[in-house]
Amino acid sequence: MQPTTRRNFLRSAAWTVSSSLLAARSAWAIPAIGRTRPSHLKLSLAAYSYRQFLQGKQPKMDLFDFVNLAADMGLDGVELTSYYFPADVTPEYLHRLKQHAFLLGLDISGTSVGNNFCVPEGPAREKQMELVRTWVDRAAEMDAPVIRIFAGTVPKGDDEAKAVERAIAGIKAALPYAAERGVTLALENHGGITATPAQLLKLVKAVDAPNFGVNLDTGNFHGEDPYADLAELAPYAVNVQVKTEISRKGQKKEEADLGKVIDILRKARYSGYVVLEYEAAEDPMKAIPQHIKTLRNLIDAR
Repeated sequence: MQPTTRRNFLRSAAWTVSSSLLAARSAWAIPAIGRTRPSHLKLSLAAYSYRQFLQGKQPKMDLFDFVNLAADMGLDGVELTSYYFPADVTPEYLHRLKQHAFLLGLDISGTSVGNNFCVPEGPAREKQMELVRTWVDRAAEMDAPVIRIFAGTVPKGDDEAKAVERAIAGIKAALPYAAERGVTLALENHGGITATPAQLLKLVKAVDAPNFGVNLDTGNFHGEDPYADLAELAPYAVNVQVKTEISRKGQKKEEADLGKVIDILRKARYSGYVVLEYEAAEDPMKAIPQHIKTLRNLIDAR
């Protein structure tokens, strides 16, 4: 258990009070983001794309190395996946990383956390809430505007409807503190209770907060027409993670039509980062620069 410090006490108190205020608000559902300006896209790269080099007992890379690679490819930003930070993260480390990216002309477009808001009340759930609070603080220290979050997975033998209710409650509880720190939370379509547009929208429309939206992962819908699913969710997106492959229902993976993906985002008037999150089998050191070049050409085409 984390020891109670003055900072943790004040943070928990702010969380509790803010959650109460949120609960008192009207029960309006979040609408699609009413964008009226033309789409403006920027290109970023997720550290997760180099996961085999960033993890393990003796990683071949650290996040500073990753930022260097991104700068070499002429990117606009980097998404610094939480999994690859050192265990003993300090504000000083975060500031050094932010400064390193800044001096290379890169934004920290966001970060991500592997939370599970479906777990029942108790110590395990509070641990998940604290995980998100911690990464809200870290995102704020790095000036990262958005955190990708998960809804979570239904515990074995549990009722899915109850798990959905807990996920909604967890998101609602997390949002006020994130707002205080200037951070947006983006819920990913990540299988389970967010596997389809209908499932994801059920959660999204149950939440009313200006600092909340969808983290649209272009490789995570597996229905008959994944592109139609992406188009349905694009108006709610506040962050987009692009995969180089898709898999339709009952079929093998196929190369994604990145041009079609960019067209979907433009038609939805999405403005923000398009983050390449590479998961294909080819060596990322060879494949990623080519995919970045393709995306850059598509984004720069007017």
